[in-house]
Amino acid sequence: MSNRIIPDSNDTEGLVQRNTMEMQKNDQHSTVIIGGEDNEEGMGCCGILLTAISWLLVICTFPFSMCACVKVVQEYERAVIFRLGRLLPGGAKGPGIFFVLNCIEDYTKVDLRTVSFDVPPQEILTKDSVTVSVDAVVYYRISNATISVANVADAHHSTRLLAQTTLRNVLGTKNLADILSEREYISNTMQSSLDEATDPWGIKVERVEIKDVRLPVQLQRAMAAEAEASREARAKVIAAEGEQKASRALKEAADVISESPAALQLRYLQTLNSISAEKNSTIIFPLPVDFLQHFMNKH
Repeated sequence: MSNRIIPDSNDTEGLVQRNTMEMQKNDQHSTVIIGGEDNEEGMGCCGILLTAISWLLVICTFPFSMCACVKVVQEYERAVIFRLGRLLPGGAKGPGIFFVLNCIEDYTKVDLRTVSFDVPPQEILTKDSVTVSVDAVVYYRISNATISVANVADAHHSTRLLAQTTLRNVLGTKNLADILSEREYISNTMQSSLDEATDPWGIKVERVEIKDVRLPVQLQRAMAAEAEASREARAKVIAAEGEQKASRALKEAADVISESPAALQLRYLQTLNSISAEKNSTIIFPLPVDFLQHFMNKH
């Protein structure tokens, strides 16, 4: 008979956890941010030779070479310089004057000012199966010029596409009532998600705002009818409460008048006075209350 070794369940779980941790470490190491750290590798012999030749040409053509080699960037701009296809150490240059060897160096200007753009209206199916059209506005800026140039082909276009996708993903997990009442929370959630996703691109998302939520026409009519019915119900309740309070007040007034017959006579005279003041064409025949009281006693 052959002896079989049955692995323990605890050993199996531990092996799976170790494999998962190793895969996560490999994924973390596979993400490389170009320009995040200074490159310490040299240019090699050819690079040093070409650099020396370029400097020699600049010196020989001085001062005419200064017109092509001296560059200026504004206060809100930075210049990312590549020498023989490699990033220069020290990060982006600027603001002010910097020097470029045109033969072997190339540079890209990056604007650091805050940029705003409108997210096109997105047709979104909410969690409670309602189709709405939502648009937003995003404010962002480039926080690291070197990373934004070296790690993504077009940082601005990529941020716009990511904003559209994030808007659909975030609102797709919300109910219609949450979208209409929790705009600030949704904006903060989108801002955090976009900022985390664009950090490897050198982008800082400063603010996200939901501009408008468009509902279907039929849903708008249904919500308007529901709101109108709710208002009518509240109006009827208020009117009923007012009538109840008025009836109680009239009952108390009747109890007070019943205790004194003279008070009823005074009230009768006051009514006649108000009628004669407002309606002068009305003819009034006063009838004593005591006379009516005599017939009431007979019945």
